[in-house]
Amino acid sequence: MDSPRSVVAKSCVTENMKNERWLRIIPVALIMYTISYVDRTNITLALEPKISSMMHDLLMDDRLKGQAAGIFFIGYVLLQVPGGFLANHWSAKRFVSICLVLWGACAVGCGLAKTFTQFEVMRFLLGMAESGVLPATTVLLANWFPRAERARANGYWNLCQPIAIVVSAPITSLLLGTFGWQKMLIIEGCLPFIWLPIWLYFVSDHPRQAKWISPEERDHLEATLKKEVADLHSTGATPLWMRWEILVMVVIYFLHNCQAYGCMTFFTASLKARNFSPFEYGILLAAPYVLTAIIMVVVSHNSDRTQERRGHVAFVYAMSGVSLILSILLKDYSFWLSYIFLCLAIPGPFAAIAPFWAITGETMPRPMMGLVIGIVNGVGNVGGYAGPYLTGWLKEISGNTNLPFALLGIGMFTASGLCFLLPKAAPQKINSPTPLPAADAHA
Repeated sequence: MDSPRSVVAKSCVTENMKNERWLRIIPVALIMYTISYVDRTNITLALEPKISSMMHDLLMDDRLKGQAAGIFFIGYVLLQVPGGFLANHWSAKRFVSICLVLWGACAVGCGLAKTFTQFEVMRFLLGMAESGVLPATTVLLANWFPRAERARANGYWNLCQPIAIVVSAPITSLLLGTFGWQKMLIIEGCLPFIWLPIWLYFVSDHPRQAKWISPEERDHLEATLKKEVADLHSTGATPLWMRWEILVMVVIYFLHNCQAYGCMTFFTASLKARNFSPFEYGILLAAPYVLTAIIMVVVSHNSDRTQERRGHVAFVYAMSGVSLILSILLKDYSFWLSYIFLCLAIPGPFAAIAPFWAITGETMPRPMMGLVIGIVNGVGNVGGYAGPYLTGWLKEISGNTNLPFALLGIGMFTASGLCFLLPKAAPQKINSPTPLPAADAHA
């Protein structure tokens, strides 16, 4: 029998190996996807007339501004389903590697554009190049993190969205002021090429392919994940076309993206009551995304702790809708109070991502998972085009963002209610298919 000291020592070693899985997979995926969000969100500052000449150079009004930001999401539909399919049946790692090269080339191409048409075409191709990354990476994480860890894994990975804005907004503002919008887009467009070799070195598709993982943890993960897949197969015989919940997920995700990108694209328009400097614009744009990152971590942790998904998604959507409406109502009375509620409105769609995608991983058979994620993310991301376009169009008609932001808030309330139509995962069985490693037994 092992002494108490040796048991503690073994537990510490096992815990370190378990931590290595989180430290090796999540940060590399996080930074990879953060780079893709830099290429999406730098357009928000580049299209602000007070700090960039882009709208003037490309002869754009507010309607074309929304179209320029949103055309990305039309291209973003195209490779969602193939991306999910190839991740399941070929290799998520290799597919994402190809996407890194393609979207880097397209991001640089956006900076080389001389006309609105050229820019619009490159933004469309950029969206297409990035479109398969989310379903592929979601499948990759499902190959590494069992159900009890999945919301946290998705939550940490999707911190890329607020982090991209928090980190890049001040830097993008400085690059805009120093070099102009074209050179800024070219410089930031080179980031995927820098990250590609790191992605190739650190990431493996499955635990069985990784040389750095311990045999004990590898066998436990493979057995646990295999059993979860088998459980889903036993309850998932319904054909894809008969799963009505997929339609509900598409509608929810469409409204989700309308709000996320409609607010993001026209966020600086609500700051024009004050004469802020370009750097101050960057800080004010970044501030709500700092709060977003905190809320995302809290929501994903609590969702995993309680193993509840639908209520968490519904709550943050409702919070977003209430805050957006209050921001509009307070706009004429207090700029800073209105800004605070606008900051509270931003986190909703982002904080919902971790539990939302956990529902897919816990209710869909594994061979179907990548396909479903591709359909929901692809069609739902049309909202990333509709949100900015309609917001710009309605702003041009009404003269401000009150009407479009109110509609986005109502969309959040609608999405919150629809969450309770989403499927619930079957209760997780207590018995493990293999003995837990020592650290897990103490958890």
